[in-house]
Amino acid sequence: MTHSTPAAVLWDMDGTLINSEPYWISAETILIESFGGSWTHDDAMECVGNGLFESARVMQSRGVTLDAATIVDRLTDSVMAQLKESGIPWRPGARELLRELRTAGVPTAIVTMSIGRMAHHVVENLGFHGFDAVISGDDVENPKPHPEAYLAGAAALGVAITDCVAIEDSPPGATSAFASGATVIGVPFMVDIPEDKTHALWPTLDGRTLNHLSELHTKVTTR
Repeated sequence: MTHSTPAAVLWDMDGTLINSEPYWISAETILIESFGGSWTHDDAMECVGNGLFESARVMQSRGVTLDAATIVDRLTDSVMAQLKESGIPWRPGARELLRELRTAGVPTAIVTMSIGRMAHHVVENLGFHGFDAVISGDDVENPKPHPEAYLAGAAALGVAITDCVAIEDSPPGATSAFASGATVIGVPFMVDIPEDKTHALWPTLDGRTLNHLSELHTKVTTR
């Protein structure tokens, strides 16, 4: 069977391309505790994959008396400081697959709920030209799980969303990508992803290739 190469691959960032979730949890915990509150691991898991402004509203409900934009900026500053101090922790197999896509000429975009300055910091430190477009949380009105971000990613690349493969690690992200019409690969990391919001669940990207993406995309689009 001939496999159809996807027109583009759309990547989530936090938890999919990079292992930044522990940095976010640390930033959230420090901020909450500075206002006399407490933040558990379960609390943090509830925010994984959500838009930052949605997470900010959760923190306001826990006693953080700052406006949402300030909360987002403080969290982002903290995470970026950790990335700069410790380096960017790439997820297994992610950079290797991304490099293969670039070599093959497959367009790629980041579709993240992190704000633009953090997304561009990651892109600029890949070590190679990895992405043709960056869609961040401050580029859309409706955060994941709404499909707007993935639709914007496809539009930025000039391709149909149904011709794209999306890679995600969280329920909100997978829901967003699935609702957009993309072929969705879930790579669960810190939280489980419902099977009905993906077309495949892979335990890791390590060892995965463009051929694997093309094979899945062909199965999905020829059903």
